[in-house]
Amino acid sequence: MTARPTRAASASGPRAAGARGASRARPDQVCADAVDLARDEIGVDEEHIGSYQGAIAEGDRLVTHLFDCLLPGYRGWRWAVTVTRIARSKHVTVCESALLPGPEALQAPVWVPWHDRLQPGDLGVGDLLPTPVDDDRLAPGYLSSDDSAVEDVAWELGLGRTRVLSRDGRAEVASRWYESDHGPQAPISQAAPPSARCGGCGFYLPLAGAMRPAFGVCSNLYAPDDGQVVSVDHGCGAHSEVLVEPTPVVEELATVYDDTELEPAISSSDAGR
Repeated sequence: MTARPTRAASASGPRAAGARGASRARPDQVCADAVDLARDEIGVDEEHIGSYQGAIAEGDRLVTHLFDCLLPGYRGWRWAVTVTRIARSKHVTVCESALLPGPEALQAPVWVPWHDRLQPGDLGVGDLLPTPVDDDRLAPGYLSSDDSAVEDVAWELGLGRTRVLSRDGRAEVASRWYESDHGPQAPISQAAPPSARCGGCGFYLPLAGAMRPAFGVCSNLYAPDDGQVVSVDHGCGAHSEVLVEPTPVVEELATVYDDTELEPAISSSDAGR
């Protein structure tokens, strides 16, 4: 039977050979001498079993033997065979065998939950992105949201949204927007004149609520931030008060003729005289 690395194998007895064995006394000598028994138990072609890497004490009369694995694609992995014996007996038996990663084994990256792998822009047409019930960015709508605009709407209508942005949620959004390409440190904002800030632009539409003092939406068709949330101190060259300067009129000068190079014209009547 060919041994293969499996999740169950990596969770078996030899899995802690490095962690537990380091703190134990020397292996049981009878079990430690059973190298050939352990090698035969691996059950693969001899060409796939490398050099012996030693024995690790897993417990009283419980020893794990390690061998290099030479299977293609399993660089740094090791065959691990655990053996034991009962007290006052010289007969050694095999508990289990497994293929385990060594300190420098080539392994797949650590699995990351999907919600931690998501990046802005990953959501496509038809995709659904569930929001956790305990999302710190949101707070129940029936609680005080510390945002007067949200509370006023709920009071007037007698109802409100199930959840609204919490204080932590607004702080996170404000920080992300302010540090983005629509904040004051954007290259286009740095290159704009100091007077061309969004807060003084006629195309700037302030947000409502607690975000109003710091953010708004650009509505200038010709601005690169059109339809985007921008900070009040963002800026660009499409500011409403950047007026076209009148072009000075150049006066046309009178035509000047150089008559020093003119040749006199002779009429036909003068030519016959």
